[in-house]
Amino acid sequence: MARFVLNRALKAVLTIWIAITATFFLLRLLPGDPTTLMVEGDMTPEMRAALLKTYGLDRPLFEQYVAYLRELLHGNFGISFRQIQPVSDILLDRLPWTLLLAGTAFVLTIAVGIPIGVFAAAHRDRWPDKVLQGFGIGGHALFVPSVAMLLLVFVGARLGWFPIGGAIDPDTRGAAAYLSLAHHLVLPVLSLVLVQLGPYALTLRTNLVDVLGEDYIRAARARGLSGRRRLWKHALRNGFLPALTLMGLQLGTLVGGAVLTETVFAYPGIGRLIFEAVGQRDYPVLQGAFIMLAITVVVANALTDLLYAVLNPRIRL
Repeated sequence: MARFVLNRALKAVLTIWIAITATFFLLRLLPGDPTTLMVEGDMTPEMRAALLKTYGLDRPLFEQYVAYLRELLHGNFGISFRQIQPVSDILLDRLPWTLLLAGTAFVLTIAVGIPIGVFAAAHRDRWPDKVLQGFGIGGHALFVPSVAMLLLVFVGARLGWFPIGGAIDPDTRGAAAYLSLAHHLVLPVLSLVLVQLGPYALTLRTNLVDVLGEDYIRAARARGLSGRRRLWKHALRNGFLPALTLMGLQLGTLVGGAVLTETVFAYPGIGRLIFEAVGQRDYPVLQGAFIMLAITVVVANALTDLLYAVLNPRIRL
């Protein structure tokens, strides 16, 4: 087990390094000059040269890359070109909102998806199963921004049931603040859940249908175990393992979907920060945001692999 954990940790570190490297060089390919956005009005060549030197942008690209890696090892993400404050402070201010959005959507997807998948497997080839199959296949074709825009226009703007932007009403305190937070969270979370729920429940249903045909399930039936107990205690334990892998993959999709959803709903998370930083050519903020999201996805997938290894020791081989 220790060797498996070490191997998985090394792969995670390598993946994060690749993400850091790709992010650093790709952002330098963006058109435009970040120095033109740091000063209002006309900028003299002397002012531009001074700004480039201050932020180390006058050095060769490889030297900038090495210096950036050195600073990252010390936990320094740099200084924002636009906001003139540490990027780490900006990210820590926005990260809780993204974690709240993606985490809530993830928990709801699992909590709702498992009963739906189990129910469809127990009613194979009947109307609940056919409805889930259609919903699951359709879920693969859904695009998060499209779903978010539809909810924003029809449910938020026209019906007025939920707010269409922001994360909380200003000047709210106590219980009213929590209610406002939940009220603002409904549409962004629903956008993510609608896209993720169908494919996840369909995958679980397919796995359970295969497991229900195994010999040990027939043996459990011969011993007189009830259908509910065979389904929830015996079949789900093994049918859940492939769905567990999908959960890890969905975490990455949820994080990417949260970035798009935050932009649509003007939600103050990392995704909205990325949208703002792109227009400002704020390299340090963009790098820090992408790296933080990459680390979140890699760590989540590594933990999923470890949990899978605990539940199914055969994969350690």
